[in-house]
Amino acid sequence: MWVLATSLWQRLDEMDRHLFTLINGQWTNSLFDAVMPFLRTPMYWAPLYLFMLVFVLLNFRLKGAWWAILFLSTTAITDLSGNYLFKKTFERLRPCNDPELYSQVRLLVDNCGSGYSFVSNHAANHFGMAIFFILTFRQTLGRWTWLALLWAASIAYAQVYVGVHYPLDVLTGALLGTIAGLATATLFNKQFRFVNFDNQPTL
Repeated sequence: MWVLATSLWQRLDEMDRHLFTLINGQWTNSLFDAVMPFLRTPMYWAPLYLFMLVFVLLNFRLKGAWWAILFLSTTAITDLSGNYLFKKTFERLRPCNDPELYSQVRLLVDNCGSGYSFVSNHAANHFGMAIFFILTFRQTLGRWTWLALLWAASIAYAQVYVGVHYPLDVLTGALLGTIAGLATATLFNKQFRFVNFDNQPTL
């Protein structure tokens, strides 16, 4: 059984590395080269999340305060889980730090990062926030909420494109974020649930 599991992991790792080289080295263009590094830089997307928190607090008052708490809790759950349950357990090197691969990597950011690769916390955090947003706002904003998923997927893809994560890192991170977002959104919807912008209780 152990031999089979090892063989399967080796095969999966080979496929993962091959897909990484395609995304990072072949499926490239000048537009993505310019845009993708910005998608993984907090200073460019943090204002969006700050605006979202202020918007919710101003429009939904008490419910908005609880929404903000659970929104931030989702990020804390994914970030801590990614670091302590996955990165420190598997200790997988980033592709740009892997002695067998780093010479082939197109690194499009200033540095590779000193942490481990599996899982991608960027993917976990953004998918967690996206799923929480979708499930708590879909009755208020309708189909527009699904743009959050596209946003999270773009940030996750950028991690591979710029050379700091493997595809499996971001896919597993996305799954982790989805589970966390589903859990916190379910808790919020059971206790509060947004319906519309009118008649929200005040603090």
